[in-house]
Amino acid sequence: MTSIINTEKKAHIIQNDREAIATASGTTIIENVKVKAEHVIPHYLAFERATPMGAIAQIIQAAVDVGIAKAAVRDTIYFVRNHTRPWVDSNLEKGYEDPLTLYNFGNVQIQVHAAEALLRRAGEFIDIANASDLEEAKVVEASIAVAEAKALATEASILATNKLFELAGTKSTLEQFNYNRHWRNARAHTLHDPVRWKYYAVGNYFLNGVYPPRHPWL
Repeated sequence: MTSIINTEKKAHIIQNDREAIATASGTTIIENVKVKAEHVIPHYLAFERATPMGAIAQIIQAAVDVGIAKAAVRDTIYFVRNHTRPWVDSNLEKGYEDPLTLYNFGNVQIQVHAAEALLRRAGEFIDIANASDLEEAKVVEASIAVAEAKALATEASILATNKLFELAGTKSTLEQFNYNRHWRNARAHTLHDPVRWKYYAVGNYFLNGVYPPRHPWL
């Protein structure tokens, strides 16, 4: 069940008692609160039949992860182009000419572009599901497409934020650049729900024809 309460009544306390990276949340205590009947929402009913609600909730999370990856790529380009020195064995003058840097950065860029493409594709599947009058097979296809996008977005965001430091070099770890925010954001946000279960759902669907469960995480 979900309910809406009037925060102006001062009947709730929000405690910022959760010490975790890249998050600002904590315990919410609600006492002696009267909730109108029309403000109680039977949220579970949304999943008694096929709807793209879970897919829509998840594509938002995937989009955040892709955005984190793109921000890390942007800062990698800037730093490598302007600050990174070449490794001594490369016999090159510029860090951005290093063939191993180019190889690794190329891999990052491909993964991020692939994640973007799957994200766009997932959005199209959601549109198709909505236009189908919520035909179960179409809703399931949307959920699976979003699961694919979420899986790759997770991998791309973690890869891009890790490679930023590896390719940019030691100087990029200085607090003045605040590049660690990308890694913190990626690592914390991708824990929103376990991506390993996305791979399971995708594999079980395509190999065995098993529909994924109905809930906000698929």
